[in-house]
Amino acid sequence: MTYQVVLQRPAEKELDALESSVHKRIVTRLLALEENPRPAGVKKLLGQESFRLRVGDYRILYIIDDKTKRVVILSFGHRREVYR
Repeated sequence: MTYQVVLQRPAEKELDALESSVHKRIVTRLLALEENPRPAGVKKLLGQESFRLRVGDYRILYIIDDKTKRVVILSFGHRREVYR
């Protein structure tokens, strides 16, 4: 039951802008989403179809499409900025 992880273009730019230590941690979590798109600690955002995954002070916002087995990454960012 592997999912395909797809980054939207703005998310790619945000990922490239992160410092290398944070970048590595986030990429590790992204690869883990292929096997389990709903790991422990993930939360569904209120009023939206998206989910939130914590990686230290950073957040990954994404949508899960179970029909096509895709995880679409919407955004990355520091917790004080990502929800804006």
